[in-house]
Amino acid sequence: MVGSLFNLMVSPLTLVFAGTPHFAVPTLETLVERGFDVRLVITQPDRESGRGMELTRSPVKQSASKMGIPTAQPVTLKNNEAFRTQLTGLKPDAIVVVGYGRIIPQWMIDLPRFGNLNVHASLLPKYRGAAPIQWAIAQGEKATGVTTMRIDAGLDTGDILLQSELPIGREDTSVSVAPKLAAMGADLMVDTLNQLCAGTLHAKPQDHALATLAPILTKEDGRMDFQRSATENWNRLRGFQPWPGAFTSFRGKNLQILSVRPVERALAPGSLKVENYLPVVGCGFTTSLELHELQMEGKKKMSGHDFVNGYRIRDGEILGT
Repeated sequence: MVGSLFNLMVSPLTLVFAGTPHFAVPTLETLVERGFDVRLVITQPDRESGRGMELTRSPVKQSASKMGIPTAQPVTLKNNEAFRTQLTGLKPDAIVVVGYGRIIPQWMIDLPRFGNLNVHASLLPKYRGAAPIQWAIAQGEKATGVTTMRIDAGLDTGDILLQSELPIGREDTSVSVAPKLAAMGADLMVDTLNQLCAGTLHAKPQDHALATLAPILTKEDGRMDFQRSATENWNRLRGFQPWPGAFTSFRGKNLQILSVRPVERALAPGSLKVENYLPVVGCGFTTSLELHELQMEGKKKMSGHDFVNGYRIRDGEILGT
């Protein structure tokens, strides 16, 4: 009975939601399911994509449309007076921001009484930036998590509200971890709003001395460096899924590395050796990688065994040249 009364108490909260990717959809949908009054969804403008360059709606816009929530897709925020008037007129209690992809201007930060509340996919202050899931796995972390924070003028530097931790399994990739964190973040935002409304949540400043960065990924981040240890290369392959993945070159062509296993072998970095019908490539620190699945430029995916047979791999050939 107490829980029901509490839900009734918080449900009148008026929210604006700002988000764009699939990661943001569970939070939007959970807020609506839990009875919060989401008056407006802000998302990135439709983008041209595909061979026909057709306009594609963001995952968040698609979700909002299904639920009948109005959307706004401003090209700019800072000096957009029409949008500012629209948002001010809604008098939101909070603006919930999840992967929106735009810098929130100060006028928008100052607008709601509970502020702009963000779901960030790391245990802040670690992995501030655009790709926290990918970099946490690429750096070999054993756990990651989600943080709700109050947005300020910095890059993921605002005060921490709540956090929840998730172990990273040995075979996890960013593709497997992201939906788990998205679901956790949705529930954590509901808890955050409920506790803020009840006056029981107290923000905690971040320790900036412990901050690490998770910058936006580039294609070059996926290039394998065989001077690194096998484990480091493996972690980066797992983290940088689905893009930029992991790649190198072989006989002058691009070679995508899709599945590997670190092994203890003393091979020169980049040098290939066939063992048990599988290609093994040397890495730094007397470690190596068994290559289980690969894809040559212009070809279909193939097993390591088929790669050895199809290309007649010779011991001593070099990857990365």
